[in-house]
Amino acid sequence: MRLKRLHIRYYPPGIFLDYEKGGQLRTKSIDLLNLTPETDVNELLSDIRAAEPLITSSCVEQVKVLICRLQEKVSQKDDRKFYLFRVLINTDQSCTNIFGFITGSYDRTCKIWDTASGEELHTLEGHRNVVYAIAFNNPYGDKVATGSFDKTCKLWSAETGKCFYTFRGHTAEIVCLAFNPQSTLVATGSMDTMAKLWDVESGKEMSTLAGHFAEIISLSFNTTGDRLVTGSFDHTAILWDVSTGSKVHVLTGHRGEISCVQFNWDCSLIVTASLDKTCKVWDADSGQCLATLLGHNDEVLDVCFNYTGQLIATASADGTSRVFSAETFQCLCQLEGHKGEISKVCFNPQGSRVLTASVDKAARVWCVNTGVCLQVLEGHSDEIFSCAFNYEGDTIITGSKDNTCRIWH
Repeated sequence: MRLKRLHIRYYPPGIFLDYEKGGQLRTKSIDLLNLTPETDVNELLSDIRAAEPLITSSCVEQVKVLICRLQEKVSQKDDRKFYLFRVLINTDQSCTNIFGFITGSYDRTCKIWDTASGEELHTLEGHRNVVYAIAFNNPYGDKVATGSFDKTCKLWSAETGKCFYTFRGHTAEIVCLAFNPQSTLVATGSMDTMAKLWDVESGKEMSTLAGHFAEIISLSFNTTGDRLVTGSFDHTAILWDVSTGSKVHVLTGHRGEISCVQFNWDCSLIVTASLDKTCKVWDADSGQCLATLLGHNDEVLDVCFNYTGQLIATASADGTSRVFSAETFQCLCQLEGHKGEISKVCFNPQGSRVLTASVDKAARVWCVNTGVCLQVLEGHSDEIFSCAFNYEGDTIITGSKDNTCRIWH
């Protein structure tokens, strides 16, 4: 093995190693999820050298420089206020979803937007029914997948708007989808109780994942791309082996429909949210339930980890959000202030802020440490169903049933 190049990853903190093995260029990462302003850089460097044979004396100084840059980033104060930058008028139909800066719509189209200018770059036309699920192939950003009530998924060029493939095979509406982190596969989940894996290069179906007894409502790949978890209205989540399409574990214990599933960054944990008013945290290796996160008095509609996987945020129909420790499973703070159910929750990349979207027509930015509401983003005239930060955490987009998306800088 021969190291070719080192490059930095800010969120979550880490260093990519490009190396040559057997004549092929490969990449691996050193995750620095516990890096803090107080971390002893020399001690960390020593630990990295002991664990990673690619880090030799010739590149130690370069690694140290990258760690110091990451430490600077972690140390930055985050007191940003967000102001309305652009209002994007989607169509004469309301939005159904936003992902990054794509919008899907009831008018059967999907639009790609330039957030710097607020200009529409492409309209993706071709579906015969509502476009409900959308995804970019982050971090590459050159492809878009759209899932529709017409039972198909389409793969598009984000740069030209051209449709590469239409994936056919589901017998009911597609309601969730995701690219694997390597951008070689698309997973689709459907009301037909099946998930399917599709090859991005050839457009061919790779696997049908059959095992649920009701519609699949959520799915998520792990970081390495070798596992997929699906959540269903049958009250279970299933962990799948991506290469074989076989079941690894069935996660049972919820007493209501699953609304959301997600892996943490290091692939060790899965979190599930349910209409039974709880979330559960599972060991991804054993399939055992490690904890049930209690406290909400109505359905939990969304759940997510922060980038480092150390925190979990929940969103509930009871109008509150909560932040839990992914290590102790204790509730660290309650986010109270919305006047209606919260349908979406996410962390900023730095992990210092939580963003929530509500039917009360407002989005809110919260301090993770104190639970204090730092800002209310108002202006939408109907319920907000989706919200997201960009990669740097300096831009927010909100999507509403009022037929607009708003960009906040």
